[in-house]
Amino acid sequence: MKDLWKDKNVFVTGCTGLLGSHLTQMLVEKKANVIGLVRDSVPKSNLKQTGVYDTINIVRGSVEDFYTMERTINEYEIHTIFHLAAQTIVGTANRNPLSTFESNIKGTWCVLEACRRVPTVKKILVASSDKAYGSQEKLPYNEEAPLMGEHPYDASKSCADLLALMYYKTYQLPVCATRCGNFYGPGDLNFNRIVPGTIRSVLNNQTPVIRSDGSNIRDYFYVKDGALSYLHLAEKMNDPNIHGEAFNFSNEQQISVLEITNNILKLMKREDLQPKILNQATNEIKHQYLSAKKAREQLKWRPKYTLDKGLRETIEWYTKFLKR
Repeated sequence: MKDLWKDKNVFVTGCTGLLGSHLTQMLVEKKANVIGLVRDSVPKSNLKQTGVYDTINIVRGSVEDFYTMERTINEYEIHTIFHLAAQTIVGTANRNPLSTFESNIKGTWCVLEACRRVPTVKKILVASSDKAYGSQEKLPYNEEAPLMGEHPYDASKSCADLLALMYYKTYQLPVCATRCGNFYGPGDLNFNRIVPGTIRSVLNNQTPVIRSDGSNIRDYFYVKDGALSYLHLAEKMNDPNIHGEAFNFSNEQQISVLEITNNILKLMKREDLQPKILNQATNEIKHQYLSAKKAREQLKWRPKYTLDKGLRETIEWYTKFLKR
């Protein structure tokens, strides 16, 4: 859709994060006026590395500060909001659930309530997660599955998701929720995650470490596909019939932590580095992956990247980044 984003005022919370940096770059390339929320300065973030950071409007503050959210959305006359800001690390959530609840739950209601008060807002996309479904016997998850997170991070995402859809049902706010799997790709500086951690270990000629027993099944989703799916959904939200809906986005491939680690070792031609399995992870869902049938059928959406293609691009990026 040519010029759909040109001159639109778009607010991205979490713009320096993994998904946010790629989404922001795509929006800038489409000539949107991007306003990004930044809490902490991250000099090595992908947004800084690409130079995109210096081309957008920056608002300093935290997503859980309601008055900053209301001021920003009102003063910049925001049209579309991508609410991505969150505490995303499961281990961090287990250690400090309160800060996770502040950012993930309170942050979401602050954004939504501010939107309710500002009439310029036409589209709101709230980032939920496959973790919002919790641990369930019936897989893959579809959008009709109940939200039943049992651990701090999972529960925070269940709550944020419910709040988003509540604001549609009660106040007719033009909101959709997105539920994606584990993002990986260029720009992820959380090296405790399996993909960047494994790549860095190999580049340092070290044995990669797996915190769990390696058998956990996950839904790995390339970050560029993630950013494209957010843009695709936002464009489809011109149709108000999909407001108040949640959509899974996934390449619908289930793979274990050990398998993706071995995939990386194979692609990097370092299969001699057998991973060290610590079996120390706690409060994690054992088996999860998503059905994207609803997005495929209702939104005519398709992923553009295979797992191997995404991993190859990711390995290439870290090889250059870590050399610098």
